Amino acid sequence: MSVTSRYREAWEGFWREAPEEQGEVFWDAEPAVTVAPHLALFEPHLTVPTLPLVDLGCGNGTQTRFLAGRFPHVVGADLSVAAIEHARRSDPAGLATYRVLDAGDKDEAQTLHAELGDCNVYMRGVLHQAEPDARQALVDGIAVLLGTQGRAFLVELAEAAKPVLMGLAQSPSGPPPKLAPVFRHGIAPGEVADDAVLGYVRAAGLSVLAMGEQKLITTEHKPDGSRVELPSRWLVLSRA
Repeated sequence: MSVTSRYREAWEGFWREAPEEQGEVFWDAEPAVTVAPHLALFEPHLTVPTLPLVDLGCGNGTQTRFLAGRFPHVVGADLSVAAIEHARRSDPAGLATYRVLDAGDKDEAQTLHAELGDCNVYMRGVLHQAEPDARQALVDGIAVLLGTQGRAFLVELAEAAKPVLMGLAQSPSGPPPKLAPVFRHGIAPGEVADDAVLGYVRAAGLSVLAMGEQKLITTEHKPDGSRVELPSRWLVLSRA
């Protein structure tokens, strides 16, 4: 199932307005506190580390470029044309390749798999922002990309993150500057129940090899100067 035009345009609008500088988007934290700790959890489960790695929902490519320094072939994929253009501008050395992809569209997922073969997949904080009717299709698309040899590392906000986000959004002074554009463009973070994620995974024919909890680090700060950190859960997946 492809996403709706409203959802697609919400992301196009968001990324068209997003600043070029790294760290100016709410979730665009530096790799040292995001993808690097995730790799420490993911790499022990990779049976074929040399497979192409797809950074699904890559946005402006901050994490993609880090991954490109660790794997031989990295593809940053995103639904938004504006995001992919941003990622390419931010990667003048061409460390990774980038492409527009709706992974919830079965034909698009199959086309990418036909081009690359089995892939490993990294996806951080994408499912909880997807439209409810598109979430199963997105996880199904990940299963297509994995094939028989690939592994996926998913990070999603836990249910406990929603009250934190709502507290920030409803503060007397309004949402913090980096969170405000998310709500202004109609993007609703923190909308997936913990058990629902496992339901999508099982329905896609995937097995959970490992899982745990970890804070998702953002680029925003509290009034006391400390980082806004959101409860999240991570899963390592393979074909059942």
